[in-house]
Formats: sequence, structure tokens, C-alpha cells
Amino acid sequence: MKWWSRLKQNPLAQLGGTILLTFYLIVTLAGFFAPYDPYSSQIDGSLLSPTRIYWRNTQQEWIGPHVYPTTLGPTDLETGERKLSRDYQKPSPIRLFVKGRTFNFLGLKLNRQLFGTVGEGYLNILGTDEQGRDQLSRLIYGGRISLFIGIVGIAISFPLGMLIGGISGYFGGVVDAVLMRLAEVLMTIPGIYLLVALAAVLPLDLTSAQRFLLIVAITSLISWAGLARVTRGQVLAIKEQEFVQAAKAMGARPLYLILRHILPQTASYMIISATLAIPGFIIAESVLSLIGLGIQQPYPSWGNLLSLATNASILVLNPWLIWPPAAVIILTVLAFNLLGDGLRDALDPRSNP
Repeated sequence: MKWWSRLKQNPLAQLGGTILLTFYLIVTLAGFFAPYDPYSSQIDGSLLSPTRIYWRNTQQEWIGPHVYPTTLGPTDLETGERKLSRDYQKPSPIRLFVKGRTFNFLGLKLNRQLFGTVGEGYLNILGTDEQGRDQLSRLIYGGRISLFIGIVGIAISFPLGMLIGGISGYFGGVVDAVLMRLAEVLMTIPGIYLLVALAAVLPLDLTSAQRFLLIVAITSLISWAGLARVTRGQVLAIKEQEFVQAAKAMGARPLYLILRHILPQTASYMIISATLAIPGFIIAESVLSLIGLGIQQPYPSWGNLLSLATNASILVLNPWLIWPPAAVIILTVLAFNLLGDGLRDALDPRSNP
């Protein structure tokens, strides 16, 4: 496969693909990579800063990486700071593949985590939130919604857009005019305002995950318009080629021609478009959750983790709660764009004779 060879020669595309594979692997195996339950709170552990790792005990004896049980004291009313209290009499060694909570993966019940502590101490690499929940665990579990929401979106909108564009371009005439006028009307609807409106009118008894999946499904059903117009343009050129005319002469039905011979010729463009469209769904989830209309607490998503930035005290005193979700959103969008650009260059026959 020449396109695969060309893609492997693109270092930026490789970087984007590696980042995405890593992220999807981590969130798929969230029960293994997340050290704690994302919904469980630590006693007296709200708003803890990232845990400090020690290598020697209080007698300066080498005992390997370990942490100590840590709690926060009352808030200083003058400075707004809270002093950390560590129990140096109870060192908790850090270990790989520790036995922990049970989680399901492909029907199997597993009870091992990638890393953890042995003892009473917690290893909160990214600190804890205002409820005392481990921020790293919530970031990993939140990626399940934020990353797979784009897959759901394109799985609905792309087949619909390709089919409508194919029918419009193949038949032409009145069918083409009606479908393309409908597409133009849908393209005039501002996406973010539509999402906000949908979020406001949905039933209140839906869970946040059900609510957002329903929003994505509805918006995907009407977001096919741009793709349909591009597909139509490609079909207009493809349907005049000899292999299509030969199949038509042999008695092939129109729908069979569209699905079997014409639309597969647009596959390279569709792959590129899908790669570049997924970040749009991720940004939409982040924006809606940021303004409180998407995934709601206690369910984690990158968007509602980032919503803590609306609290000025969190932003100033606890910045470690803000930067990780912002960073993974930026990295994911950048990685999809790098991979999409690489696929475009690799699959474009004009740039690679």
C-alpha cells in the first residue's frame, strides 16, 4: 500500500497517530490505568496538590519511592491557604501492578491497577478536586466520553451525508434541487446555538451521559449537509466515468451503482474528512460541559473538569486542576489535525504520482 508507506514517512502524522492511539488505549483500559475510583472521595482530602514522592524516610534511610498519608487543615482566613498535614510514621510504598478495585474488561473481571500504593497513603499525581476525588482517575475516565463522542458523531452523520450526496449527484434534476436546498438551510443553522437550545429542552430525568449522547445524535442527523454537498460534487464527475456507464449498461440498479461503484471512489476524501471532523465534536462537548449544559457532576468529562476554571479561587490557588484537562483537549485536537493532514497528503494521488 503506497499510501501507508507515504504516511509512515510523515513524522507529524506519526506523532498525531501515536498520541491518539495512546489516549484511546488509556481510556479504553481506564480501570487499569486509573489508580482510584473516579467517584470516591478521600477523607479530608479535598483540593490536595499533586502528591510529593519521597525516596528516603525521616531517618534519611533509602526505602524507595513512597508517599505519606496527607490531609489538609482548615483554611487560613487571611491568606486563603490550607496547610498540608503528613503522617510521617506511615510510609506507603509505590508499586506497579498493585491489587485494587475490580473492573470489567471484555467480560473479564480484573483487579489490578498499573500503579498504586501499599498502605494508607494516596498517590494523587494530579491532586484532588473539591470533593476529594483523584483528578488523574477522573481525567482518564472522562476521556471515555470526550474521545468516543466524536466517533459516535461521525458514525451517524457521515453515512447519511454520503448517501444523500450520492443520491443527489446521481439523479440530478428535481431530486438534486430539493436535497441541496435542504442542505443549504441546515448549513445556515449555527451549531453552538442549536446545541444550547437542545440541551435546554431535553427532559430533566435523563442522566448527563444520556442527555449528551442524545444531543450528539440529533446534531449528527442534521450536520450531514456540508459533507453531502461535497459528495454530490464528486459524484457528478464519477458517474460519467466508463466503469459506471458499463455497470449501468449491464442493468445495475441506481442504488447499487451509488453504493457499490460510486461512493467507494470517494473513500479517501471521507477518511480525511472524518479525521478532521472528530475534533469538532470534542470541542462541542467541552464547550457545553464548560457552560453546564453537557455532562454533569459527578460524571467526569474533559469539559466539565475544565469548568472549574470558572471559579477564580480554583484558577489562582489550584491551577493543577485546570491545566491537565486543557492540555489533553489541545493535544487531542492537534493530533487529529496532524493525522488528518498526513492522510490527505498520503491519499492524494495528485501530490504523489
